[in-house]
Amino acid sequence: METATLLFLGFIIVQRLSELVIAKRNTKRLLAKGAYEVGASHYPVMVVMHSAWIACLVFVGFDEAVAFGWLALFAVLQVFRVWILGSLGARWTTRIIILEEPLVVRGPFKYVSHPNYMLVVAEIIVAPMVLGLVWVAVIFTVLNAAMLWVRIGVEHKALAPLRAA
Repeated sequence: METATLLFLGFIIVQRLSELVIAKRNTKRLLAKGAYEVGASHYPVMVVMHSAWIACLVFVGFDEAVAFGWLALFAVLQVFRVWILGSLGARWTTRIIILEEPLVVRGPFKYVSHPNYMLVVAEIIVAPMVLGLVWVAVIFTVLNAAMLWVRIGVEHKALAPLRAA
């Protein structure tokens, strides 16, 4: 395994695990403030899909060379990720948690309604391409599109009253 490949895969694993810790903490705090979850039934499917994506990157890509052009694009996406998470602050979570307060409209949310979903779509394509895994990018893009079709529908329905207010 090349050092660059090991560092790349290690970064993805550590990043995703740390985000789960942050999401769990934020979810707990939001629920304590009176928020509630919607779409819980599809959440385990999403977790399995994302876990399978990471597993494919690790088990199929561990001996692939890093394509530094794709890696540079991935790095740009991480700046976008920090902007998104920073804009949402304690309201960021991996679940759909509805807090009956005004929606966040700063940062990238000022320009698009679902920047985090846009980021994940891009990452699901770009990360496998860093390792030359075109088939992983294609398969998981299709699976993620199906997941987002369900998830965004649930989220829009739940947030409709807050948008009208």
